Amino acid sequence: MEKWVGITRVLMVVVAFLVPSMVECDIREYKFNVVMSNITRLCSTKPTPTINGLFPGPTIYAREDDTVLVKVVNHVNYNISIHWHGVRQLRTGWADGPAYITQCPIQPGQTYVYNFTLTGQRGTLLWHAHILWLRATIHGAIVILPKLGVPYPFANPHKEEVIILGEWWKSDVEEVINEAMFTGLAPNVSDAHTINGHPGPVSNCLSQGGFNLAVVKGKTYLLRIINAALNEDLFFKIAGHKLTVVEVDAAYTKPFQTETIVIAPGQTTSALLSADLGSGKFLMAASPFMDSPITVDNITATATLHYSGTQSSTATTLTSLPPRNATPVAENFTDSLRSLNSQNYPCKVPLVTDHSLLFTVGFGLEDCKTCIKGLRVVADFNNVTFSMPEMALLQAHFFNISGVFTDDFPGHPKIPYNYTSIVQPTNMRTMKGTRVYRLAYNSTVQLVLQDTGMLVPETHPIHLHGFNFFVIGNGLGNFDPQKDSKNFNLVDPVERNTIGVPSGGWVAIRFRADNPGVWFMHCHLEVHTTWGLKMAFLVDNGKGPNESLLPPPSDLPKC
Repeated sequence: MEKWVGITRVLMVVVAFLVPSMVECDIREYKFNVVMSNITRLCSTKPTPTINGLFPGPTIYAREDDTVLVKVVNHVNYNISIHWHGVRQLRTGWADGPAYITQCPIQPGQTYVYNFTLTGQRGTLLWHAHILWLRATIHGAIVILPKLGVPYPFANPHKEEVIILGEWWKSDVEEVINEAMFTGLAPNVSDAHTINGHPGPVSNCLSQGGFNLAVVKGKTYLLRIINAALNEDLFFKIAGHKLTVVEVDAAYTKPFQTETIVIAPGQTTSALLSADLGSGKFLMAASPFMDSPITVDNITATATLHYSGTQSSTATTLTSLPPRNATPVAENFTDSLRSLNSQNYPCKVPLVTDHSLLFTVGFGLEDCKTCIKGLRVVADFNNVTFSMPEMALLQAHFFNISGVFTDDFPGHPKIPYNYTSIVQPTNMRTMKGTRVYRLAYNSTVQLVLQDTGMLVPETHPIHLHGFNFFVIGNGLGNFDPQKDSKNFNLVDPVERNTIGVPSGGWVAIRFRADNPGVWFMHCHLEVHTTWGLKMAFLVDNGKGPNESLLPPPSDLPKC
C-alpha cells in the first residue's frame, strides 16, 4: 500500500469502496479509475467515459477540515482533469482541476493525486471533469459533514439522499460540440434529463426503470440536490410536498419553504422533505428553465417518491411543472435566499471594497472558413474572448514563465453602451486573448456581472473557482451604480460559488481575495465556456508562508 506522510488528519478517498456508513472514520483510501462504460439503462449505443464505471460517479463523504486525497488513474484515450467544484482550495490551487488553468490534463495511462483540505466548509458540493464536455458523464457529489459533535443548524433529518440532476446524449458529446464548432451552428440539445442517472420514461428506450426514493411516514429527509447538467438551468419539485431550503453551495441559509427549486448547472441546494402524507406514490421531476427566446424540446426527467407500504400498482400522483421561461418562479426562489448569518455562521460580506469591477457578459462573431454562414458565435467578458493556453496558467505564474498570459484584463467595458438594448453595436467582433485580472492578497472585490443583448439575452450561471462570494444585489436592465448600489444587501446576502446572471439584467457579488493562485471564472453552460466566456483572476502571495501558494506536487501532470 502506498504511504502518505506529513498529514495529521487525512481523508483518503478510494471511491470504489465508499459507503455512507463509513463517514465516522478519520482515514479512508479511495481511487478514481477513469474507464469507458456502456450505460445500458440509457439505451447507450457506445461506451462513454465514467469514474469506476458509475453514472453518476461515486459520492465523496468527508467532514469539515478533513484532508482529501483522490488518486485519479486515466484508463481512457481522452485527456482528463477533475474539478472539486466549490472547494475553496486554500493555497492548494494545484488540486483545483481546470485543464490548462491550474494543471495540465492527466494524459492516457497517467496518474495524479489531488490533495486538498476542506477548510471551514460543510454542506453539498460536486466534482466533475473539467476538460472538453466530459463532465456530461464524469461527475458526482461531495458531501461535507460538520465536525464530529457539531449539529446541523436545523432539525436533524432521519436520512439523507443525494439527488443529482443531469443531461444525457445518445451520441458522443465531443462529436456534438466538434460538429457545432465546425458548422458554426448551435450544438444539439441533450436527448433527456436525468435524476440520479435515470431519465424516467423515454420513447424507444424500454430498458431503464427510474430512480425511486423510498420514504416512511412521519420521517424527515435531507435532499442534497445537485445540477450536473451541461447546459440547462432546471426546475425541481415533488408532487404534493413542499421543500424547506437550508443550504446552497455548501453555505447555510435562512430556512424557507418552496414548492419549486430553481438550480443552475454547478449549483447545489439542500432541502428538508417532510414525509407527512402517509401513503402513496408521488412524481419527482426535473424540467428545463430556459430564460431566453430559445426553446428546446428535450425531455423532463421523472422519478418517484414512494411511501413505505404503498402497493407498486398504486397510481402516481402527478404535479404541474413550471412552464419554460417561468421567470417569476425563478425570481421568487432566488429572492428568498439569505445567508443564515447566525453567531456560529456569520455573514462576513466585505463592507468596503478595493476593486469595483463591471464585466459585461455577451456574444460576438468570428470568421470561420468551415462554417455554413462563414461566421461562428463566440462569447466574452468585456469583449474579450478567452484563448486557452498550451501551458497551465498557474505553472506559468509560479515559475515566472513569460509569454503565456498577460495581466491586463479590463475591469470595465472599453466602450460603454446601452447593454440591454435590442439595438446592437455594429461591430460584433471580440478581442481574443489569454488575459487575467490581478489582485493583491486580501484585497476586496465588488464585481457586477451585466448581461447584454448581443445576439440574444440569456441567463448565465457564472462560477468562480477558489472563493465563495456574497450576492449583494440583482436587477433588470443596465446596472446603475448610483441608484442600484443603495439597495445592496450587506447584512445577510446569500453566499455562493455559482450565480445566475439574469437574462437582460445584472447581478452584483463581493468577495475577499484571500487565496493566492490563479482562479478561473466562467459560465457553467458548457457551450458558452467552449465559445470563450471565461477569464481568470491572479491573486498574488501575501506576507509569509501562510499567505503564499504551496509549491506544486511532484506528480503534477506535464503538458
